[in-house]
Order: sequence, then structure tokens, then C-alpha cells
Amino acid sequence: MRAAQDLGDTRGTAPVHSQPATPMNSTPSELRDLLDATLEKVAAPWIVALGLKVVEAGPQQTVLELPVTAQLVHGGGVLCGQAMLAAADTAMVLALTAAEGAFRPMTTVQLQTSFLRPVPADTACLRVVCTVLRKGKSLAFGEIECLTPDGRLAAHATTTYALL
Repeated sequence: MRAAQDLGDTRGTAPVHSQPATPMNSTPSELRDLLDATLEKVAAPWIVALGLKVVEAGPQQTVLELPVTAQLVHGGGVLCGQAMLAAADTAMVLALTAAEGAFRPMTTVQLQTSFLRPVPADTACLRVVCTVLRKGKSLAFGEIECLTPDGRLAAHATTTYALL
């Protein structure tokens, strides 16, 4: 998956947030607005079409919801892993944007995912919780948990990003 790389392509548009906010001084609502704008402006159209919703945003952790739709369910009657990977990858981009206070070009270096249980087609949404573990000058590390509505872990990912 190259969702983060896709997010780095601003397609000639102005920066999402020209003057970085200070994440520690931003309200959760301001951070959610920043992340919604980032998702809309820099994500590839197919990522936007996933319908990801920012439900919580902070400088260390961001939470998204991925609606489980018929388009994302494969023949086995469960949410496809590719959709979870794309959501996890995008969650990290948004978590780093919240940590920085503005979008910064970045790319996925590594995304290791373990799928622990199927997510049935009749599930309303998947909760995607991304925690920034460490952010340096050129690399960032994160952990993503994909949770069913009852809080059960469906997938776990760790990731490394190059900050460009």
C-alpha cells in the first residue's frame, strides 16, 4: 500500500496548513478539522472513497472509523485486508499531521500487519487507533490497532515513515 505516498502528492495545491498550529495548544476540534482537510486535499481519491472519519485527534494518538461497506467486503463475507491496511497507513499519516500541527510530506518505509480475526460484513465500522511511538527529524514510528465495535483486536500494525 502506498497511501502515505499518495498523501504526499499535493497535486499542485497550496499547503493544507501554511502556518503550523502548535499541537499542544490546538483543541481536539481544531486538530480534527486539520485532519479532515488533510485527508480531503492530499489523499488519493480511492482513499477518500473509503469514507474514513476522524473521531479523535491528539498530538500522540489519532482515531479513525472505517465504515464496513459492500465495496470493501470480499467473497468470503469479511472486510478485506487491503482496506484495513489502507486505513492503518492513512491513520499514521494523519497522526503525524496532528503531531506536527500541519501536513508534511512523508512516505511509508515499513508497514507490518498481523490480521487476528475476521471482520464480518455486517459490522458497522472498524475503529482504527494510531499511536505515534516516536517522531524524529527524518523517521517516525507508530502502532495501529484495528478494533471491532466490541473492542476486539482485528488487526495490529507497526509502521515506520520517512519524513521528507
